Amino acid sequence: MKREQSTPERTAPSRLRATASSTDEAWTITRKESAFPPHLAAHPRAADWPTLYGLGHHDILRRKCLGLICSVQCPGSVVIKTFDAIRELRDAGVVVAGGFHSPMEQECLEFLLRGDQPVIICPARHPGGSRVPTVWRTALAAGRLLLVSPFDSDVRRATQAQAKTRNEFVAALSAAVLIPHASPGGKAEGAARETLNHKKPLFMFNGDESADGLFRCVRQYNLTEICDAMTSDVE
Repeated sequence: MKREQSTPERTAPSRLRATASSTDEAWTITRKESAFPPHLAAHPRAADWPTLYGLGHHDILRRKCLGLICSVQCPGSVVIKTFDAIRELRDAGVVVAGGFHSPMEQECLEFLLRGDQPVIICPARHPGGSRVPTVWRTALAAGRLLLVSPFDSDVRRATQAQAKTRNEFVAALSAAVLIPHASPGGKAEGAARETLNHKKPLFMFNGDESADGLFRCVRQYNLTEICDAMTSDVE
């Protein structure tokens, strides 16, 4: 893993050691390095993201996480169910990963950051070079927040295409995926298809189905089933 910024005072005996003082430093991990998540390296699309760029404690990548992806527009009933689910997941200590870009995802992030469990933010751009909100800095310093992205330092602004890639990356990084609502033909529906194609557990809420029946085979949101999938660290 290579640091993009370093000082003699922060030099560690091992390049892979993360410390509280290094949370503001951008790091890089290639697929050939031991710190690269094994489950991501083994993913059928691993060649699409050979290098990860991040801020925060990269050891969080070795934890199993639940991917959260949602369409920008959501029915009111889904919003209520989602907030209830996020509180449950937070209190159960489930690590949640997502882009946290849509309005509902941003509110979910606020709930998650009030807990003690780690959170993984996957921006649709390089994670460094922009202002980090104060609440994020607090979580970074506490070792509870990780920003990680497959986009290099040349990618400073998010685009629709990058948002689609980001959602696919979140699904690949996660042991299971929660998609509260997927608008027909939208990026969330594309991520749902990707998740099912790779035989990963996909959770949604009742009554949310695509016109072609895609979501008939998904699992109803269930905290116990999700916790069962998150019980062990990724080796």
